Amino acid sequence: LGVLRTLSGRGGEPFAWGGVLEALCREEPVVEGPDCRLELKPLLLRLPPLCRRNLMSLLMAVWPSLPESRLLPVLQVARQDPSPDPDPWLQALGEFLQRDLSAGVSTGGASPLSERCQRQLQGLCRRLGQGGRKLKLPPTQDSEGEGGQEEDKDSQQPGKRRKEPEEKPVSPEGERAPKRLRCLEKEGHEEKRPEHESLESLADGGGASSITNQAVMGPEPSEAGQSLKDAKGLPESLELPKVIQDQVPRLQQLLKTLGKGLEGLEGTPPVELQLLQECSPGQVDLLCAQLQLPQLLDTGLLQLCTWLLALSPDLSLGNATVLTRSLFLGRIVSLTSSASRLLTTALTSFCTKYPYAVCRALLGPVLQAPGIGPAQTELLCCLTKDKALEPDVQVLMLGQILELPWKEETFLVLQSLLERQVEMPPEKFSVLMEKLCKEGPVATTSMAYAKLLLTVMTKYQANITEPQRLGLAAAVELNTTFLRKSLQAALRHLTP
Repeated sequence: LGVLRTLSGRGGEPFAWGGVLEALCREEPVVEGPDCRLELKPLLLRLPPLCRRNLMSLLMAVWPSLPESRLLPVLQVARQDPSPDPDPWLQALGEFLQRDLSAGVSTGGASPLSERCQRQLQGLCRRLGQGGRKLKLPPTQDSEGEGGQEEDKDSQQPGKRRKEPEEKPVSPEGERAPKRLRCLEKEGHEEKRPEHESLESLADGGGASSITNQAVMGPEPSEAGQSLKDAKGLPESLELPKVIQDQVPRLQQLLKTLGKGLEGLEGTPPVELQLLQECSPGQVDLLCAQLQLPQLLDTGLLQLCTWLLALSPDLSLGNATVLTRSLFLGRIVSLTSSASRLLTTALTSFCTKYPYAVCRALLGPVLQAPGIGPAQTELLCCLTKDKALEPDVQVLMLGQILELPWKEETFLVLQSLLERQVEMPPEKFSVLMEKLCKEGPVATTSMAYAKLLLTVMTKYQANITEPQRLGLAAAVELNTTFLRKSLQAALRHLTP
């Protein structure tokens, strides 16, 4: 969404949704079944379920700007899913989108939410309503008749205003709250908000909820040992399920023994850690506070990461992001000297398996943290130089850095990343060049900026256009470092 808005805001051509939607409906030959028969299958149905969920959510966010004639066939294809156990989330998202297309934002027809989901949503609204929020309850079939009688009765009494009919939630937000209740029946409204925070907001290191703020910025050194009751930003109503709470003492005892040696590092992870698979991100955040993970020694951190990496199935993106913040963020921000080899190994290993979680939870928050210095920069540069990073992860890192305000440490990390010759799309390279040239007048004496300029002009020479070359020339002209002559020489090679 951020890329689409950026492109639209620059006066360029609007994104060609028509071609994308048409491609999703295009049938392609695929081999299906044990007998390896050849069938025609739309591209949309060949995407993984998670990718289809994200795609449907994106279409819901931008549907007013989509060509309806191309969007309707996509919804028809989505309903033709031949799988024996169709994804209920995909079905609900498709019905919501179909409803919006049919009548703007229509509230007619049966709700896409299941009966159980509707009951949970009503219970949540009742609890929130008790706090003075005056939320309306979603009407049920039983309550609709009674509500109509009360409405007629009120309309017959003089001096009373006729009540407006209550609306059922038709947005995806109305669907997410019940999903949270499947994991946490005692959570309140404040814990529900982090579930709606996008990954971009995690990368920005901010958020409206106190949980997210604490998770991103990490605990203060003086608060690292606080008990659960004293932990800041955790709502009082947030509780762990009893089956998980009963295992906390065992986990605490296990963590106490981690720093005593490296024996059994490659062993099977303890059974207690499998509980992380049953937790929501909010519960994992609470569990990390109880276990005081930021206080682990680097030896214990490496062994714990080894166990976490051995868990099967893999952790969800949300849980891995929360664990990354708890295990690494506060530890990295508080470094006063170079990171130990144990910390570096633990971080790079975790990033190899959960690169998106590490990029989202660490890169932006660390670069934006006040008072960071060579220790943090060195560790981030080590992370960007890791040969195990896939090209898409490199592009993700670059995208996050481009969204941040730049400073000296940012130049160093970005230069380390661009040394890898990141294969970025042209629009991202244009954003990079625009920001790079914009920094020229304020970074005239910065060696880090000069090295970054030199890296871009030598490693990405073939990508630089004539307008971008002119912008680089202006930046080089203002540079006063001893690399000025090298920059001028590199600039001459760019001259057509």
